[in-house]
Amino acid sequence: MRAAWSHLEADLDDHTLRVRAVVANRSRQDWTSEAGDALGWQIYDRDQETLLAEGPRALLGAPVASRSEASLEWAVPLPPEDGRYAVFLSPQREGQGWYFEQGSPFGLIEADVRNGRAELTRQSVISLRGLGRRRLVRSVGRALVYPWRSLWANRSLIRSMVRRDVIGRYAGSYAGAFWTIIHPLMMMLTYWFVFGLVLRARFANDDRPGAFVLYFLAGMLPWLAFSEAAGRAPTVVLEHANFVKKLVFPLEILPANLVFAGLFSELFGLAIFLCGMLIFGRDPSWTALWIPALLVPQVLFTMGLSWFLAGLGVLFRDLGQFAGFLLTVWFFITPICYPEESMPANMLWLLEKNPLYVLVQAYRAVLLEGRAPALEPLAAVTAVSLLVFLLGHAWFYKLKKQFADLL
Repeated sequence: MRAAWSHLEADLDDHTLRVRAVVANRSRQDWTSEAGDALGWQIYDRDQETLLAEGPRALLGAPVASRSEASLEWAVPLPPEDGRYAVFLSPQREGQGWYFEQGSPFGLIEADVRNGRAELTRQSVISLRGLGRRRLVRSVGRALVYPWRSLWANRSLIRSMVRRDVIGRYAGSYAGAFWTIIHPLMMMLTYWFVFGLVLRARFANDDRPGAFVLYFLAGMLPWLAFSEAAGRAPTVVLEHANFVKKLVFPLEILPANLVFAGLFSELFGLAIFLCGMLIFGRDPSWTALWIPALLVPQVLFTMGLSWFLAGLGVLFRDLGQFAGFLLTVWFFITPICYPEESMPANMLWLLEKNPLYVLVQAYRAVLLEGRAPALEPLAAVTAVSLLVFLLGHAWFYKLKKQFADLL
């Protein structure tokens, strides 16, 4: 079942496509109405890649002998609703299906309907394999552009929602927004008491408790922002189910809000850390100017993982509870409250696979050791973080089409 196209032409008559084509029969059998050969068309939504309509079978007016050509015509009414549509045009045979499903080239007409007006955008002859390659290239292009464009286009909304999240998180409590400082401070003091005073963990062979406090706080800075966003991401879409069902809302900014809210908490943690340095008699070094560069892979990795968890959390409602356990394990396999020398030698390979370890070491280097971070590991983590960022958004973008049905 093979067809070749030597000519394809289409124009619009209001909302109806008028298509004329010359198609060659490259199969070994004649095309005849008696054999069940006919012309047909299908309309797909280009954004959702779903079948919308299929036209009636139009029997051939005359047989088309093997290795000969025939002039064919279609009249295809486009949907009246606004959208981006793709029209597949192909011969078919009763009992054997569409020729294009067997690998044969087919006519492809793409049209847009906006504000009730139809416009042709592309016409071509292509196979399903070629269309798959075209969609792959387009998907890769979207994956590279859409995350940045969405964040930039909704920057005002993100800023407003982050402010509301930070202020409203502790609304009605006596301390109010001061819990943004108190909560991380209490958590840091708890770990310092357990590991610094009780277990007497030490960094850099320095027995002074103050050295442990500073190394511990430096490691907690990236962890606080990361864990806050990753811990809340699995339930963020569920918490805003009304946005999915009742509003036209850019859902992809919900996980992004968590990331920027976490950065806000880290800002207060950094202020606490700088105060701690002054208390223990250590002056900040100029290498602290590296912090913005460290935030780039940190934000990319956190946002990509948050997008992934947010999408997966809609499919698996128990993920929110399980994520807390995973974050606890992740925390303790990252040398934050103990030096990496304390880990068993056969477990050190885990550190090389842990992006948070590279960030923790980089924070300690620029804040406490007065040196630039190791550039090779930082470049590798940045590349991995960018990949996680793009894949996480692509995953969330693909799944969000199903959210309304799942919630």
